[in-house]
Amino acid sequence: MALYSDKVMDHFRNPRNVGVIENADGVGEVGNAKCGDIMKIYLKIENDVISDVKFETFGCGSAIASSSMATELIKGRPISDAMKLTNKAVAEALEGLPAHKLHCSVLAEEAIKAALKDYYDKNGIEYDRKEFPDCTSCAHCHS
Repeated sequence: MALYSDKVMDHFRNPRNVGVIENADGVGEVGNAKCGDIMKIYLKIENDVISDVKFETFGCGSAIASSSMATELIKGRPISDAMKLTNKAVAEALEGLPAHKLHCSVLAEEAIKAALKDYYDKNGIEYDRKEFPDCTSCAHCHS
């Protein structure tokens, strides 16, 4: 059995939504150089819908594939849907990730939530702080 699914390989070799959105409505960056994966997500939001999303990822193939798939899953969707996106959904959409690479899907979820938190902060929108992870304390980057 192959280590990576065809879907992971496709999103790694042909990532969707790569780049930067100038004057993004929300930007989220998670990870650190110590653990080797850094993801940055840019959001453009119109009428509570994610009209555009781009990413920059420094990391392995699983990190790039996870970023690409996560952006595909939220593009054109309401903010409320993006808030519900889980790392499990990202991994399932990629038809699985090896156990030692599941943290990449976690980073994708956290990067999207960090970008949404930035959007809420910039616009003075109230939110439940418990809904947003504190990546500075994520276990896999600080072990």
